[in-house]
Amino acid sequence: MKLSTSEKLRRFYSLFSGNDRVLILINADPDAIASAMAIKRLLWRKVSSVAISNINVIKRPDNIAMTRLLGVNLIYIDEIDEHAFDRIVIVDSQPDHHENFARFQFDVVIDHHPITRVESPFSDIRPEYGATATIMTEYLRAAKIKPSAKLATALFHAIKTDTKNFERQALSEDISAFQFLFRYANIHLARKMEQADLRLDFLKYFQVAFENMRMRRAKAFVHIGTVSNPDVCVLLADFFMRISSVKWSIVSGLYDNKLILIFRNDGLRKHAGKTAKSGFGHMGSAGGHKSMARAEIPITKLKDIVDYRNDKKLLKWIIERVEKKQQEPNINFKKEILGLKL
Repeated sequence: MKLSTSEKLRRFYSLFSGNDRVLILINADPDAIASAMAIKRLLWRKVSSVAISNINVIKRPDNIAMTRLLGVNLIYIDEIDEHAFDRIVIVDSQPDHHENFARFQFDVVIDHHPITRVESPFSDIRPEYGATATIMTEYLRAAKIKPSAKLATALFHAIKTDTKNFERQALSEDISAFQFLFRYANIHLARKMEQADLRLDFLKYFQVAFENMRMRRAKAFVHIGTVSNPDVCVLLADFFMRISSVKWSIVSGLYDNKLILIFRNDGLRKHAGKTAKSGFGHMGSAGGHKSMARAEIPITKLKDIVDYRNDKKLLKWIIERVEKKQQEPNINFKKEILGLKL
């Protein structure tokens, strides 16, 4: 029997008492941060204390801007003593999603990703939803809580981000939550977070990209060598798609002993996820959606194939792999491809 959000909220609240010290664990991104903020608001004055801990080091400029502008206090996992807490919640992730979650026993799991093995007293996992922030907005509404401007802005930004402005999978529930949050969100603050995607040290990679870009049949290929942060590959791939003559953008860089490849297209061409998986999946992890995808290949897999230290040779090899695979017929390709954070 499908439970109403009000009933789920009741069961959620039944797990907590006034003396509980609660830990919320997240793999920090806009959806996780906003959802953790919502849980903290739901538990306000119902428990003794609530702490939010991130398992990942926050490096993306937009995530840094979000925590700074909204005043979100996050505690890095290495500074956490799990024995100091009575209840542990995981949101926008599941226990199997990362090794850093392994040491914890979770009382609550709330997420929108495909279901994995979950053993907890309370779980609410809705893979059909575009964002966990939508689920949390429904909880707030069921609790008759009017979100503060900062909380509404966080949830509003999270839904926009995880649905890519509703270009990805979304339900009417996502749209309804978005419309509700719009009444209370600070739109100027949300726009400032959206636009905070560049760091000063990223600009040098743009110069390298302009100098090394190769065009092949409306495809922009760029290899920028070793990078300090793989997010710059994502920024460049999105940037080159803004050029009217570019229908595909493939940007690569070396990071943490891996070759990172980011794929973008206009959504009218062949499937980016399938291109990434067929061309590079046998050497590492690869997959994604129709218009955006990612591949990660350990350098050890490249040593006998291409001179990865030579940027020109590596770029030539990438171009050849993509062009060859796109010309091959697509026969019995698996419908389910490995989903990666893009």
